[in-house]
Amino acid sequence: MTDQNLAIIVLAAGQGTRMKSATPKLLHPLAGAPIVAHVLATARTLEAAHVIAVVRHERDQVAAAVEAELPGAVIVDQDDVPGTGRAVEQAVAALPDGFDGEVLVLNGDVPLLNADTLVGFLERHRDRAAAASVLSAFYDDPTGYGRIVRDSVGVFDRIVEQKDASDAERTIAEINAGIYAFGAAALRDQLANLTTENAQGEKYLTDVIQLLRAAGSEVEAVPVTEPWLVAGINDRAQLSETAARLNALIVRGWQLNGVTIEDPATTWIDLTVRIAPDVTIRPGTQLKGATVVETGARIGPDTTLTDCEVGAGAEVRRTDGTLAVVGAGAAVGPFSFLRPGTVLGADGKIGAFVETKNATIGTGSKVPHLSYVGDATIGVHSNIGAGSVFANYDGVRKHRSEVGSHVRTGSHGVFVAPVRIGDGAYTGAGTVVRKDVPSGALAVNVAPQRNIEEWVQKHRAGSAAADAAGAAHEASGSDAD
Repeated sequence: MTDQNLAIIVLAAGQGTRMKSATPKLLHPLAGAPIVAHVLATARTLEAAHVIAVVRHERDQVAAAVEAELPGAVIVDQDDVPGTGRAVEQAVAALPDGFDGEVLVLNGDVPLLNADTLVGFLERHRDRAAAASVLSAFYDDPTGYGRIVRDSVGVFDRIVEQKDASDAERTIAEINAGIYAFGAAALRDQLANLTTENAQGEKYLTDVIQLLRAAGSEVEAVPVTEPWLVAGINDRAQLSETAARLNALIVRGWQLNGVTIEDPATTWIDLTVRIAPDVTIRPGTQLKGATVVETGARIGPDTTLTDCEVGAGAEVRRTDGTLAVVGAGAAVGPFSFLRPGTVLGADGKIGAFVETKNATIGTGSKVPHLSYVGDATIGVHSNIGAGSVFANYDGVRKHRSEVGSHVRTGSHGVFVAPVRIGDGAYTGAGTVVRKDVPSGALAVNVAPQRNIEEWVQKHRAGSAAADAAGAAHEASGSDAD
């Protein structure tokens, strides 16, 4: 149910220079989604009546990501006045005039902060009827963060920035996480009093806290249970640390849901992946995007699947797959490459060093070894011989081949598309199929073998091969004697 008394502001205007990237910081991927998408997903869970994202750097890209994750969110462009205070000031101006609930301010680069933590934070804020609440954390090394200063009995007093802190204040381990809850009326009143008269020439949101305290309003600092919940991402090292933490949570969640994950340290699973109970995931596996794995399947080792579907009881080993479907009980790998459009039927097989693309392979059919199957349809219970190639490109256009059911093709065949092989047909080893093969026929086009005696001795004289051939002839002559 929508909380009509809650508005959420997501600060997403920063440049993120420490990422040293052409990609905006908030759009760097994390567990299959942009950093900011995780924050927006949490905002959606809270069912706020109003969600406002403040953007500036790479405005269009960030705004598109916001709208994709949370349609209906209001986009506000921060103007040339810098600072988080100014960003919140503009966001509050976009709220309906009569809104008098709570305003929750989130940072777009703090992706691990979950809805349960924020629900508890808001409940405490509301219970105390505070003008403002500040989320805090205790860090072993608080260097660089603003500190939460409390009085002698532990009541919140103020926030002091690192550069302004005394030696004693710098020893404080409790830091300002930059997440706030405000009463809308109190926030509006004090935002009007913000100035840029400071060393940075910015409007600071923390100044609102100080103004509220000076006015005698109730302000509280609420510590989180785990400091990593409010860890922000400012550079790629922090991105990798956050990714590892989030992945560990994802992996553990699936383990508790009945999935066997043999080596969590080398297994990476996106948030959007879905896995049924009794799946086994072996070391070195990455499951990405919208991948779905059904009951009893075995994935890995050393396998990457992106946007794939794996049926119940199937096995996929040492394989790279994208936008592919593997049927129930089917086997794939090792060293298979499933490109988009691959559909392997139930109990089928795509074997060692096989590449497939836009290929539909029917129930029980097999492509066991060293083959390329592109733009092809293969019926049920057929077998494609080792070393086969579906030649689908004529230099201008792609063409499709069709292989019927219960077909047996010999090793090292080439199928020059477009071509059709009928049901129950056979092809001989080394056959280049350029025209349709009727059902039940055997297609062969290999020329009779001709042996040219002593060719090596004449044309490769002095080589190791010639010496070996000469020795063999001498030995056979001696045997004849």
